[in-house]
Amino acid sequence: MEDYKNNDREEIFSKKIRAGKRTYFFDVKSTRANDFYITITESKKKMDSGMYVKHKIFLYKEDFNKFMDALNETVSHVKTELMPEYDFEEFSRSNESEEYGSDD
Repeated sequence: MEDYKNNDREEIFSKKIRAGKRTYFFDVKSTRANDFYITITESKKKMDSGMYVKHKIFLYKEDFNKFMDALNETVSHVKTELMPEYDFEEFSRSNESEEYGSDD
């Protein structure tokens, strides 16, 4: 394992998700104390200026379980209670074809 002690907020892991006009980044970073946290960033290009607008959430280890529980419960509610007839898998299929067809 690399030495993370000398790099404040060093990026350890990153996952990028393209979603239409938005891109989401899930990054694991380290602190000087060799602790880890997650940043979730939404990036959206403004068509009028060409600049990117970013919104960022910092998620700390003590909140991981509560965050995941709330996210899963919320998504489940939408899927089962609000839109039970909708085929959410259609997005997975279209994303897979985009991923395999791209060069990045």
